[in-house]
Amino acid sequence: MHALRPCSLVLALSLLAWPAAAHHSFAMYDQAQTLTFTGKLTRFIPGANHAQLLFELIDTSGAGVLDAAGKPVRWGVEAGPAARIALQGVTPDSFPVGTILTVSLNPLRDGRTFGAMPNGSGIIHCGTTLPAAGCTAATGTVYLADND
Repeated sequence: MHALRPCSLVLALSLLAWPAAAHHSFAMYDQAQTLTFTGKLTRFIPGANHAQLLFELIDTSGAGVLDAAGKPVRWGVEAGPAARIALQGVTPDSFPVGTILTVSLNPLRDGRTFGAMPNGSGIIHCGTTLPAAGCTAATGTVYLADND
């Protein structure tokens, strides 16, 4: 019976540490820099830990932004858990492919075109046509989609 106590203690401690290990650090994101982009959604990836929205940048006229090779400039953003942001109205049904959105993000430090939403930020949903004044809080619907 005494041999089981150390094993039980190790198991209990590892179960307590599991939630902390399951959540990643945001050290890979440059939290001192915030970029804001407007684009057309190309994919919504719901996730238990973090949902991701992938989009192609558009300019102020609504035309796609191209890189030096003539390919669309693509970015992605990590939001909060799908279940939590769904409570705010951010779901694959409310953000179908082609949705115009504006989002602020802390970019990856390594230069890849992906970032995480800063806490307290949101996603602006502007439908499928870019408003004449741009996709802003005044022309779209703001969904708070805090990251954690």
